[in-house]
Amino acid sequence: MLFNSAQEDYREVQNVDSKNVHLITSMEKWEAKLLEATQDGKIVIANFSAHWCRPCKSMTPAYCELADKYTSMVFLAIDVDELAELSTSWDIKATPTFVFFKDGRQVDKLVGADKSDLQQKIAAMDESGVAQKNYGS
Repeated sequence: MLFNSAQEDYREVQNVDSKNVHLITSMEKWEAKLLEATQDGKIVIANFSAHWCRPCKSMTPAYCELADKYTSMVFLAIDVDELAELSTSWDIKATPTFVFFKDGRQVDKLVGADKSDLQQKIAAMDESGVAQKNYGS
């Protein structure tokens, strides 16, 4: 129950409002999501943030919007304080940091709260060029 409560608290604090943003609360969940995405041939965007970080909070609505638009990709949210080991292993030195993975390997990284840069990087990674959900809009 504590696990669910912490996850709900993080979702509420970060204002995560997307079914395509998966909260990563353990190393096991991280490894499982990365493996699943690799097996499915999906690109992963990992958002390393902190509940106390104002720029992180300002990026959350845009991140959720992009997650809803690019449904062929996997969007993850990681609290750097809760998963310090994971953050350190990916050399996260500032928040927010967005790390892009393809085939289980890091292919790009964006440090900072630049909505335009994030959107451009995700659009460039989208193999189809247009998300099916928003096709024609």
